[in-house]
Order: sequence, then structure tokens, then C-alpha cells
Amino acid sequence: MAPHRTDPDAPGTDWHAQELLLMREVMKLVGRSLAPAFVLREMLHLMSELLGLNRGRMVLADEPVPGQERTASVRHAYGLTAEEAARGVFRWGEGITGRVLASGLPAIVQDVDAEPLFLFRTVTRSELPPQTVAFIALPIELNGVTIGVLGCHRIRSRQRHLNDDLALLRILATLAGQLLRLEQLVAEERRQLAARNEALERALDVGSARYGLIGRSPALLQALGELERVSQSQATVLLLGESGTGKELFARAVHLASGRRDQPFIKVNCSAIPDTLFESELFGYERGAFTGASTARAGWFEQAHRGTIFLDEIGELPLAMQSKLLRTLQEGTLVRLGGTREIRIDVRLVAATNRDLAREVQAGRFRQDLYYRLNVIPIRLPSLRERREDVRALALHFVSRANQAHQRNVNLAPDALARLEAHDWPGNIRELGNLIERLVLLADHTLVTAAALERFMPEAMGEARPAPASATIPPALPAVAGLVRDYQSATSHDAQTLQDALTRHQGNQSRAAQSLGLTLRQFSYRLRKAGLR
Repeated sequence: MAPHRTDPDAPGTDWHAQELLLMREVMKLVGRSLAPAFVLREMLHLMSELLGLNRGRMVLADEPVPGQERTASVRHAYGLTAEEAARGVFRWGEGITGRVLASGLPAIVQDVDAEPLFLFRTVTRSELPPQTVAFIALPIELNGVTIGVLGCHRIRSRQRHLNDDLALLRILATLAGQLLRLEQLVAEERRQLAARNEALERALDVGSARYGLIGRSPALLQALGELERVSQSQATVLLLGESGTGKELFARAVHLASGRRDQPFIKVNCSAIPDTLFESELFGYERGAFTGASTARAGWFEQAHRGTIFLDEIGELPLAMQSKLLRTLQEGTLVRLGGTREIRIDVRLVAATNRDLAREVQAGRFRQDLYYRLNVIPIRLPSLRERREDVRALALHFVSRANQAHQRNVNLAPDALARLEAHDWPGNIRELGNLIERLVLLADHTLVTAAALERFMPEAMGEARPAPASATIPPALPAVAGLVRDYQSATSHDAQTLQDALTRHQGNQSRAAQSLGLTLRQFSYRLRKAGLR
């Protein structure tokens, strides 16, 4: 409620008391409501009632329109009719108000009748008092940029000094800028909360987030359905698919969906184990089996007893180990390296590869009997290109995980999610996860739009774009020594070729293998077969 109106020009008016009363009332309003529209209008009301600064108005910048001049309009006013306020639209530099907007400097018109730049746009001269009328306009700034004008009329011949009015109006203009800044911050916070709520709703809406597998696309649901149908059996499961499609998660899902869920789940990456350590890693060793074996150690198969063992990249197993693995699978027993005692084990095997094992069998690099033993229940995992419906849910999951890991608060705008959904993702889920983590760490703002996302996309980062691989039909790539491995038959190189390569590289098998387009394991196998080792 505004204080009782007094006559600002009454003899003996205590202007200092009037100013204090105005500021106290304005601060009460700020404490009561943070809505700038309410506070600013009442501020203009108090300026008129207590100080005689009439027809006050807040002229604020309009949203910019491409190709059109910038404008500002009367947003809050006191003493103006709705029709008068609606006429208050000014271009940058137009009239007194436009000049203040453009220059950021205050303007004082001592006599509106004598100033050619004064437009009388909101109030015609006939509606103003017959006395000499002055007009005061001060800039309203936001982050150092002029975004509006605080203006008012004033009868020039008054007992109160003009400088006192200017000093108070500067304070009120600054306060108006701070309230508008607060409104901007609150609006931004609300936008971020809305985006975060939308992200949470989407994440909660994912109906098939079973076993940690995020998504509900038909391709994913089909693979999950096959997985659940075979989970209770003891048959070996072979997971096929491109690199980065989530084979480990699927293998763990097989374990969790089975009766072995409370027993160990052991994962082994066959491509990360050197040839010489395969047997001791998988089957363990006895004390004294080799130099440094001071104690006995159970291998991965023993540690997975009554549980599940996941052999990833099983196509990398050397032929010698393939036969031992086949024997363990068929008989359910193993013998540790350096031991003689058979140890009985009960293990469910889940294997995975992105190679075409049938072709590997034809090339002599994979045992046919082991292939048939593994290929009991093949499940093909869909690529992310076949799961476009899941990209948003996966992206939001990775954002949440990266935010927690790095103590950030980054969110993706709807157009950024649409941009991620449109990408082909040759690296599949792994590529998407890496991009999101990079984005969370390097994003400049908490809400990432599609435009801001572009600099993090693989093309913008200069990343090579590999051709999509296939689990069943590998792409035909040229053999480039040292870069691309050409899978050739076991008899592709004769003994003399192998010996010449060793001689050229001073006995360094790794470099010799690379020069022939072979892996070290392939090269070593051919050396043994040729009797050169």
C-alpha cells in the first residue's frame, strides 16, 4: 500500500524525509516480492506521490529481430494510460529516449516545448500542465550495457533542486538494473531446471533400463529378449557385434539374469594378454612352475567357479590355447601350469568377438571344433546406428554420470539431443560416452545447445571416421603394413620370407611381423610352424 499522498511542492516540505520514505517503501517492496514488474511500477508510483516526478516510465529493449532496427518499448509506467504506454516505442537514437539508449548517457530537457528532439510520443502537449515541463531520462544498465531508460516529467519551477532529483533517480535506475538482472538470472535458472527436469523425466521414462542396459529401441529389445530366454540355461553364449556396442554389459546381463547372479563374474580381455601368459592367466599355475612362481595361483577359470566367465575378443586366442580351452569346456576340468592334478570347475562361458569367426576358421586361425562349441547361442548386438531411439537416453545417462564424476552441472538442450541423435556414431556407444565426458569437462555454459555442441563433434575435433565394421561381414580393407592388418591364411608366408624379415629387422619379431602385415602372434605361430623359432 502506497503512503498517503502529500503535495511535493507544499511550503516547508522535508525533502530528505520524503526521499527516505520513498527508499524505505521501495526496499519493503523488494523484500516482499522479487517480481520486477510489481516493484518497478510501485517505484514509479512513489516517485510521483512523494517527489512530484510524474508520468514515470521504464522503457526496456525489445527482443532483437534479424534485419530490423533495434527498438525499446514502455514496459512499466505510472500516470500513463494503456493507450499512451502502447505508443511508447522508440528506435535506437530516436528522440531523447532513443539517444539515451544509444549513448548510455543521461539527458535533461529543461523545457520540452523548446527541444526539437522531444517527440511527445506518449503524451501530447495538450495533456501536460500549462507550466514549463522538464523531462529527465537516465540509462538503465545490465552488465555494463544500456538496456533501458528511466524517464519522467517534472515541473521546472519547483522548490526542490534538480540535482537532488537526479541523484535519487540515479539510485533508482541502478536498482532497476539490478532487479532486471535478478529477473534474468532467475529466468536462466528456471530454464536450466526445466531442461534438467526434462532430462530426468526422459531418463525415468526409459522402460528397458534392465541390467544397466539403457534404451528401448526394437533392436535392443530383441537382443535383450534373446538374452533372457537363454539366461537360465548353461549353454555358452557368443556375443557378436561391432566394437563399442556394449558386449561387457550384455555379458554381465547374462550373468545377472541367470541363477549364478550371486556368484563371481570374471571378465577377461584376451587381446590384452601376451601369448606367453595365456595359460597361467586362464588356468593358473603351481608353485615353481616357472621362475618367479613362488606361490601357487588360481587362474581366471578357477576364480569363476560356480559363476560366469566372460572372454572378450576371443578371436585373439592363440591356437595352442584354443585347444586347451576346448578341453576345459568339454570336460569341465583344468590342470594348472606346472601341475598334474585335474581341478573340476563349474563355469558358464560368455564369449564375444567383433570378428567373423567362420572366416577365421576357413583361414586356419581358429579351431573349427571350438567355434562350434562357442556358437551354440549367438546373439548379435545392434550398433548405435540401429538404435537411434536410444541415443537421447544414453546421452542423458552419460551426462549424469560425468556430472557426478567431475562435480559439474552440464545439461543438454533439446536441439543438442536432436543433433546427437542424427549422428552416425561409427564408434558406437563408446564414442558417444567419450564425447559426452569431453563435453562435460570443456563446455563453457551449463546448458549446451546444438551450436555449442558442434565443436565437440568428431568432425570438429579432427577425429578419423572409421568405416562401420560388421560382426558377420568384415570390410575389405587394403593391407597397409603397420596400419591395417590383413588376415591371411596360416600358410601365407614361407620359411624364407619369415627368415628374411627377421634378418632385415635384426631379429626383432614385432617389427618383422609388422613389415609383413601380421600380428606378433600370427608371426610367432608361422615361425613355430616353419621350425624357425
